[in-house]
Amino acid sequence: MQVGCGMEVYSSDDDQSDAARQQERHYYLLSELQTLAKDLPSSFQQRLSYTTLSDLAQALIDGTVYEIIQGLLEIQHLTEKNLYNQRQKLHSEHRALKQDLVRKHKQSLQMCKSHNLAVLRTNQRSETEALDQRVRDEQQMMDEKIVAEMDQKVLDQQNTLEKAGVPGFYITSNTQELVMQMNLLELILKLQQKETLSGSLP
Repeated sequence: MQVGCGMEVYSSDDDQSDAARQQERHYYLLSELQTLAKDLPSSFQQRLSYTTLSDLAQALIDGTVYEIIQGLLEIQHLTEKNLYNQRQKLHSEHRALKQDLVRKHKQSLQMCKSHNLAVLRTNQRSETEALDQRVRDEQQMMDEKIVAEMDQKVLDQQNTLEKAGVPGFYITSNTQELVMQMNLLELILKLQQKETLSGSLP
């Protein structure tokens, strides 16, 4: 029975020291966030209440949010790289098509009888214009695909961070709110960098 009591006391002490450590870390994170927030645009600082910063500090205590954000950024960078490569591939294909057409036109002109020259030139102009239009259409489709995929990535990030309990994050396409979320993300990343350098990560 005495042993049981002793264990309870030990457990209670342990819980208290855990709570004290958590509170200490919360104060530290809050203080750092307040300092970092001073570097942000004043319009954004006005929207950052003490409660928001305190809630953000609370969400960052165990370091899980840092890991989630790093994972999201890695996915974003891979997506951007993949989309960039797709666009470059399309650009190369278009360049090859144009070069082939120029070569074909040169050969046709060399073999053409003079009385057919005007007709040939008209046909070649039409072929060039058709290819130019195709290139424009395909580039526009690619750009729209890139925008749609990046928009989807933003929604995924908002959704993930909202589920992780990070204040200020929820699904929105409102420009002001997106700027707010980007500033919050910048704060978190700067704080993570500072903690990594000082070795104070949990």
